[in-house]
Amino acid sequence: MHCAPKSTNLDVRQYEILLQSTVGESGRRHYILSVAADPSNPDRPIQLQGQLLLADPSLREGTFHRSVILLAEHQAEAGAYGLILNHPTGKTVGDFLTGGEFAPLRQLAVHEGGPVARDQLTFSSFWWSKKQGLRWALRISAEDAVAHARRPGRIVRAFVGHSGWSAGQLENELRRSSWIAARPQPDLLGHEHDASLWFGLMRHLSPLHRILAEAPDDPSLN
Repeated sequence: MHCAPKSTNLDVRQYEILLQSTVGESGRRHYILSVAADPSNPDRPIQLQGQLLLADPSLREGTFHRSVILLAEHQAEAGAYGLILNHPTGKTVGDFLTGGEFAPLRQLAVHEGGPVARDQLTFSSFWWSKKQGLRWALRISAEDAVAHARRPGRIVRAFVGHSGWSAGQLENELRRSSWIAARPQPDLLGHEHDASLWFGLMRHLSPLHRILAEAPDDPSLN
């Protein structure tokens, strides 16, 4: 997990409090970095189910470049499962599926969910609960996707592939600072789920993350 500079001597709880007090330019709290456990300590569990993973700027190549992932499942013994939210493919369901049962969904945008099982297209629904926060239903049928799309406040997406980690793999990547964890906020579903989502979330994490987000991929171009 990307945290404070190495020269800063803060324990996990102190750092969590520090980041929870960060206020965005609008004068209100926004996407706040969530420290579920100390990723540098392998003996302490990391619980990130239901949170967002923002790709560290160091991940400059491949599927995860500037990605925002909803981590839908995460267990230390079983691994993790998630979907990239901000990588639209530019295609719709009708470009992949032509059966009559998919007709109501043929204009639905298809996103790249991750590098695993790219030959599979699945449907998922997302909504915000005042009591429970971000909620979702993943890998639902076409019939259920149509039903969800007709319910107010629900956003239905089609995904090709998904993101997956074996037991311990995500924890190791967090310790290598490959990912930044953040709690979803109510306005998440109102954002465009494209490349701008990563920039927007990074800018509101902290002044440091804003600088990292706005830095060029090639520092020599700055």
